[in-house]
Amino acid sequence: MKDLRRYLVLKYIQYLVLSSSNAISTFLGLLGSLYTIIILQSAKVSSKSTAVLISSLAKADILVSVSVVSEMVVWTFDVGISSTAFASALLQNLLAANAHISCLLLSCVAFEAYLITFFPAESRHLRTVKNARLTSGIIWILVTAECALFQTDDLLKASSTSAPTRSPCALLFHFSSVAAALLRSLSYFLGILLRIVNVYIYYKIFFSMSNR
Repeated sequence: MKDLRRYLVLKYIQYLVLSSSNAISTFLGLLGSLYTIIILQSAKVSSKSTAVLISSLAKADILVSVSVVSEMVVWTFDVGISSTAFASALLQNLLAANAHISCLLLSCVAFEAYLITFFPAESRHLRTVKNARLTSGIIWILVTAECALFQTDDLLKASSTSAPTRSPCALLFHFSSVAAALLRSLSYFLGILLRIVNVYIYYKIFFSMSNR
């Protein structure tokens, strides 16, 4: 459990403290996720809701691995795919999806810690493995849909110059552009809100434990 706590601290720093990930934090995050996935396979780790959320958090770094490996292949073999709008947008959207999934799952872990600290008995029926898996699945579905919308918007932007003004493609471009812009704004403000909520939760937990 100490290793899992260290992993959570690393992820909180990477996604909720730093304004943007850098090469060092990304590399440490990937190593931590790989180590965590191995730990969670051990029979010594009980299958609880927190473990399910942490497992899903570690698996989210698969998106980062795909992006990093793609960049390495392009750089090593001098592949021209990096110049295409599709590939460039996809890699950026995968990194954004990873950040959004991680922030939401970290907030779920923080909320569960809050329930355990202040409402251990009352919240027991909520803190189940089934609910944790359901929550993780919903987060993955929502962020995948967000990533698909962003990717569609980027593709339409790249091909919008050749489309007639009143064609169905132009209408689709306008709709996806507005929807993507609104979703990006919502994601930005939601990220700020999650940072505030997480700080408040751990502030309450820390002073509660100190008073005890």
